[in-house]
Amino acid sequence: MKTRIGILGYGNLGRGIECAVRETSDMELCAVFTRRDPSSITLKTENVPVVSVNDIQDWTDKIDVLVLCGGSATDLPVQTPEYAKYFNVIDSFDTHANIPQHFAAVDEAAKANNHAAMISVGWDPGMFSLIRAYSSAILPNGKDYTFWGKGVSQGHSDAVRRIEGVANAKQYTIPVDAALEAVRNGENPELSTRQKHTRECFVVLKEGADAAKVEKEIVEMPNYFADYDTTVHFISAEEFARDHSGLAHGGFVFRSGSTGIDHEHKHVIEFSLKLDSNPEFTSSVIIAYARAIRRLAEKGDFGCKTVFDIPPVLLSEMSPEEMRSHLL
Repeated sequence: MKTRIGILGYGNLGRGIECAVRETSDMELCAVFTRRDPSSITLKTENVPVVSVNDIQDWTDKIDVLVLCGGSATDLPVQTPEYAKYFNVIDSFDTHANIPQHFAAVDEAAKANNHAAMISVGWDPGMFSLIRAYSSAILPNGKDYTFWGKGVSQGHSDAVRRIEGVANAKQYTIPVDAALEAVRNGENPELSTRQKHTRECFVVLKEGADAAKVEKEIVEMPNYFADYDTTVHFISAEEFARDHSGLAHGGFVFRSGSTGIDHEHKHVIEFSLKLDSNPEFTSSVIIAYARAIRRLAEKGDFGCKTVFDIPPVLLSEMSPEEMRSHLL
């Protein structure tokens, strides 16, 4: 039985979800829902309707999992609890500091309406979260370190684009090389947020915008830039199109720890990702977990989950027997 997928929103992540579904044998894309004019969207997949979001409740019996591709960090805290009333849902909410509140709201809505839901699915939060959990359990005497980049942060870029006077923007997260090497060498350094990463913004201003005001608003933005050394470059639209059209990203998770009676043996766990397309890779993670969400819903396991709650056997197209034979 195929998992019937619906997509709410069709930006970079929505297009990635469409591509990811096409790579599976056990899923099908049933509809894309949009707040835009449906006729303005052309899909790569034939015979899939693009539907106004005003008509989304007509599809409650036709969609197994609705993937919420909110355009910004402010969309999903509203959208995910609302649509969990009508569908099994999954999102990629990535404001780490606000995950507990978001989880509580989605959990309440999903349980009240007998739906399964997942939040914060992707590579961080998501895959990196799992590596941190596994590594800290294996090496309890140690420290976790996470580095992002160099790459484009979609959430941070969107936060800059929402500032008054900004026509377009990209933000790159860049690990500090000295900090990265100290961790990799097992030195267990104490690192502040500012010592681990820098942030670099390339901004196209609207005509008449106040550059100094925009720069101040960027570098002082809480949860995004205030805790980092941030450089802002103002460039032309032509430069932006030429040099900043990609969406590459990646990062590293380390657990540096020790074992032995006197902690005489040092160990470093390192996990890394190098991604040509952040939204396409994130979409692939989401689709694997969408498979799990359908399976949970079929068992009546309702409410909100995170990646910590999902056993690997629920993610794969393989049967448990095939996984034991080929992967274990």
